[in-house]
Amino acid sequence: MIGKDIRIERIMDRNTGRAVIVPMDHGFSMGQIDGLLDMTKVITDVSDGGANAIVLHKGMVKRGHRKHGRDIGLIIHLSGSTSLNPDPNDKVQVCSVEEAIALGADAVSIHINLGAPNESKMLEIGANVARDCTRWGMPLLTMIYPRGKGIDPFSPQSVGHAVRVAEELGADLIKTNYPNDPEAFRKIVKACSVPVFIAGGEKTGDLESLKIIRQAVRAGGAGVCVGRNAFQREDTRTFVKTLCRVVHEESDPEIVLGHRK
Repeated sequence: MIGKDIRIERIMDRNTGRAVIVPMDHGFSMGQIDGLLDMTKVITDVSDGGANAIVLHKGMVKRGHRKHGRDIGLIIHLSGSTSLNPDPNDKVQVCSVEEAIALGADAVSIHINLGAPNESKMLEIGANVARDCTRWGMPLLTMIYPRGKGIDPFSPQSVGHAVRVAEELGADLIKTNYPNDPEAFRKIVKACSVPVFIAGGEKTGDLESLKIIRQAVRAGGAGVCVGRNAFQREDTRTFVKTLCRVVHEESDPEIVLGHRK
């Protein structure tokens, strides 16, 4: 497992064992969205802000290789679907582990929606990717969510089930929903043998976002995978810098934002 260990060190902070990951794969599903129009600039802003890693689709790697400035971990996303599909929760594999290795990836990621009509296909893809990751020593970030008819995507039971499925499939890192209950999340994290990150979700206010992230970290979370809540900020670099302080130092959001002394 030495290959996985070496690569994970490029993503997880050695001192805190946590990470701030910024997914930028949204263009595949949503098109030319605000915040991801100038990829080179936004990747530079996120890197300068101190983020540990970014998530890109394979065709965008060339726009992220800036040849200057601070380096940043590269996670290549292997799953895809578009909002034009009647079922955008139906994820298929659009890149292989071998392709990701050739592109210089430090890890790969997949997306699984538990409870969706095509859950079985996504689980099969996840199992095959996990096998390839073991073969090549490539860390696997599994983005897994409870998403289906009649399912509460934030209930501790649903989130805990998602985390367990990802772990049993062979994930090295897991991204899922935060159940909005620190004690419930603490129980979920404690029962899992690999780092668990919370999803950033849709854009919200700075203070609201940071308070939730700090709460999750203090409950044992490994950090955050935050996309739109980072790259759609007016000042992405400053927000990411603040986010890193909350994740790695557990800083009080109200203090780092200057709301109180």
